[in-house]
Amino acid sequence: MRHFTIACGMAILLIVACNDQPEKETMHTLFIGTYTDGESEGIYRYSFNAGDGSLTQDTLAAKLPNPSYLTISKDGSHLYAVQETADFDSLGGGVTTFKLDNGILSALNSMGSQGAHPCHISLSGDGYLAVSNYTGGNVAIFNLQQDGSLGDNPQVIDHKVLDSTLTPHAHMAQFIKNGLFVADLGLHAIMRYQEGNGKFVPGNQKSLVLPEGAGPRHFTFNDDGSILYVINELNSTVTVFQASTDDGYHEVQTIGTLDENFDGNNSCADIHLSPDGKFLYGSNRGENTIVIFGVDPNTGMLDLKGRESVHGDWPRNFSLDPSGNFLLVANQRSNNIVVFKRDFETGTLEFASETKQSSPVCLAFLNH
Repeated sequence: MRHFTIACGMAILLIVACNDQPEKETMHTLFIGTYTDGESEGIYRYSFNAGDGSLTQDTLAAKLPNPSYLTISKDGSHLYAVQETADFDSLGGGVTTFKLDNGILSALNSMGSQGAHPCHISLSGDGYLAVSNYTGGNVAIFNLQQDGSLGDNPQVIDHKVLDSTLTPHAHMAQFIKNGLFVADLGLHAIMRYQEGNGKFVPGNQKSLVLPEGAGPRHFTFNDDGSILYVINELNSTVTVFQASTDDGYHEVQTIGTLDENFDGNNSCADIHLSPDGKFLYGSNRGENTIVIFGVDPNTGMLDLKGRESVHGDWPRNFSLDPSGNFLLVANQRSNNIVVFKRDFETGTLEFASETKQSSPVCLAFLNH
């Protein structure tokens, strides 16, 4: 009996010891796009610890002028970057394709973006890439080759022909189903296009019009595409659109992003839903906060939950890590990246860590 008791005690100690072993840290690769008019030289690569939210091993992954927006293919084999310039060629800026292998970038090709100051890239998942040219006022749609490189002769959708009184500024394009949505900050509208015979043409609902002075910048859809959330740069609001049975979208809500006591200048930037769709986040440049909204599960409408200081200046892009546990903010003017721990139940954010980085403007996880 004594031997049995000793054996049981040893087994319990062994179980406790095993349970006390630290869990293996989950690491993710994070690429950071920057402006290169200061100390930055291009695209940087970091390792992100999903256990404690720390960033380490910053490495210059690719030298490139003003790679201010990055996107990574769903299979993680390619990274695409804009060159937000006006002098890549006679038409404006550029787009560069990189092959991705174990976190290492190898350039495949670069092409002109067909307009000045490209600021956003989107992939369709079936062979198209759309680049939004802010100053150029157009969107170029490239066919991707089998090796992931950019094909010749992209289709150009010119917004300058749509209005003779306003100056178009295409700021974001995103593919959805067989269509393409484009936020044009200058036209105060979300333009809609549908695919037909390999070309994108105006859809049945040609545009979603916002009030003059709104300045739609970025947008995001819920999982099934029935709700569209648009963050408006110029009047610091988020507008909610709901899909109707005729494939159209109609506005159901507009809500402010600023504290009622804030009286300075502000320009909204980025917008993202939490992975579970329960919370919506937006960045305020000026107030320098991330605003937090709760999402009604039935209607998709928003209610304010709070806001969190970004611990820096001019929060451009932000991103949630692959687990959704952390939210990372690129503070362009204060040259830092701040990591927040995210509460799954309340959506609130708690400061976790800070890393210095010159002029960060875009955060792209390889493992997203």
